[in-house]
Amino acid sequence: MRLLWLVLLAAVVGATPAVAVQPDEVLPDQRLEARARDLSRELRCMVCQNQSIDDSDAPLARDIRILVRERLTAGDSDQQVLDFMTARYGDFILLKPRFGSQTAILWLTPAVIVVIGVLGLLLLVRRQRKEEAAAALSPEEQARLDVNS
Repeated sequence: MRLLWLVLLAAVVGATPAVAVQPDEVLPDQRLEARARDLSRELRCMVCQNQSIDDSDAPLARDIRILVRERLTAGDSDQQVLDFMTARYGDFILLKPRFGSQTAILWLTPAVIVVIGVLGLLLLVRRQRKEEAAAALSPEEQARLDVNS
């Protein structure tokens, strides 16, 4: 029974989200720290690539977290910090890239695929209805229809 409880406890502890922010990185001002954490969730770890810098233990992620906090302490707005990071590392650092000329394909491709799918379904339904209507015609009606087509 104790083993079961230990396994459940390990599962619960293991399921908690990993946060890589070290105690020495935390700002004394809670509002600035909250802003830094929000920004850290928006920035990609350049080493891990599929994690935010808030979740990554990579040394580069730590350096970027510290840089974000330095910029906020210097008085930068959230947008200024994001602009600084994209100027320094490119748009790839953003977990949710901005819409622009270089990212238009990334943003528009899903919409184009949905539109093509909907059009394909509409054409399929239309064709099936025509076939059903044609099957319901008598041979005389079908002959007249063929002559008029």
